[in-house]
Amino acid sequence: MEALAVALEASPLGAWARGSDLAYPVANLVHLLGLVLLVGGIGLLDLRLTGLFRSLPVATLSRVLTPLAIAGLVLLGLGGAVMFSADATALFASTVFRWKVALIALALANAAAFRWLRRRRMARWDVDPPPAGRVMAAGSLGLWLIVAGLGRWIAYS
Repeated sequence: MEALAVALEASPLGAWARGSDLAYPVANLVHLLGLVLLVGGIGLLDLRLTGLFRSLPVATLSRVLTPLAIAGLVLLGLGGAVMFSADATALFASTVFRWKVALIALALANAAAFRWLRRRRMARWDVDPPPAGRVMAAGSLGLWLIVAGLGRWIAYS
């Protein structure tokens, strides 16, 4: 894996990300916009799934907010790839970065499991929310917030 990080950093993408006056700052802004869309979208849905905002129907919120969260995830990936390529070797060695990547994988697995396990019950969520689903939603929100915090922490580690 370290060889892949070295190769990515030495690639034209890595050289561009380091050498351009705009590449890294724009990638950082795209990454931030992605974070806002992801946490804003899935965070509000997670809060509803945990029991807040009960007057708002879960199915409607899910239909509206999930695409925003997915768009945010795509933007995070694009911006993150450019930023990672600029300094891949150092980031690959960073414990904070590794924790961030591991928690992203856990958050994505939680989201996939939630969709797979709860998709049939979503219509009944407003009447009979499952306790395990509420825990998964709270876990989702917590994981994404920790991931965001770790992303900021990388600059200081």
